[in-house]
Amino acid sequence: MADGSRDAREALDDTELAIEGALRPSSLDEFVGQPKVRGQLQLLLEAARIQERPADHILLAGPPGLGKTTLAMIVAHESGRPLRLSSGPAIQHAGDLAALLSSLTPGEVLFIDEIHRMARSAEEMLYLAMEDFRIDIMVGKGAGATSIPLELAPFTLVGATTRSGLLPNPLRDRFGFTGHLEFYDDGDLERVIARSSNVLGVSLPDDSLSEIARRSRGTPRIANRLLRRVRDYALVHGGGRSASIIDVRAALDLYDVDAIGLDRLDRAVLDALVRRFRGGPVGLSTLAVAVGEEAETVESVVEPYLVRIGFLGRTPRGRIAMPDAYRHLGIAHPDGVALFDDL
Repeated sequence: MADGSRDAREALDDTELAIEGALRPSSLDEFVGQPKVRGQLQLLLEAARIQERPADHILLAGPPGLGKTTLAMIVAHESGRPLRLSSGPAIQHAGDLAALLSSLTPGEVLFIDEIHRMARSAEEMLYLAMEDFRIDIMVGKGAGATSIPLELAPFTLVGATTRSGLLPNPLRDRFGFTGHLEFYDDGDLERVIARSSNVLGVSLPDDSLSEIARRSRGTPRIANRLLRRVRDYALVHGGGRSASIIDVRAALDLYDVDAIGLDRLDRAVLDALVRRFRGGPVGLSTLAVAVGEEAETVESVVEPYLVRIGFLGRTPRGRIAMPDAYRHLGIAHPDGVALFDDL
């Protein structure tokens, strides 16, 4: 009986994994949004197919959650090539990269997420690999060390980065195409949510679609995450798989996502900036300590959206709260404060 229960659980887990995996589109035609990048990739892949060669190396840059990993998977799928996944933090030595590159098959697509976080020695090895499909392996140490060239199978590198400015110019210049992904508008997010709701078996009226899109911060990953929570709420409290606007608002309020998509950490940053530091300017590290988070988390996760919606400003002297932040928190803006005197 125990084995039967375990088999049933494993089958259920496999089904859930298959459903979650289906949320990722498998072709450029299914991919919603980013029309310019999609058109550029379509041309690049079609040219490679006609010439029967691996596609040029591709760099995808933009904030987290906009589809960089999904596009890498689509590149491999539409090229008819296998995909190898890795990440910059996992490549901390030149030997790590050498082992990875030497195991690639001809035409394979190598995806390196957060490529700007690779070790410098690995970056320098990658220059030659991208350009000539060759690496040099050092054998021995000191005066007796020798360099042995190792030929590589032709491959396509797809690099993803949230901070393209941290990539050294020699590495950036070796990519044949750089795609810059932008935040989504509410219309495109509604299309993303509508597709995902069909996969998850959730029925959403138009006003529910709009409400989730409005709280998704212009990011498909967040939209899909909120949709899952709405699905859970509808199953537990609604008794079915249909989520009304009332269900959507109740579910997202339960998870501290407000009407414009700010979560607990966003509001904590704004509250600290406005109340503790009187609107700033205040340094990033000081602000991060005040909310109990890492400075990198505040800078890369919280700030981009707050800057984009005009709630937070970055100045040479530190972060400042903009008038809209005061209005959102329901706090009167202090008169006579010059917000831009240090720009």
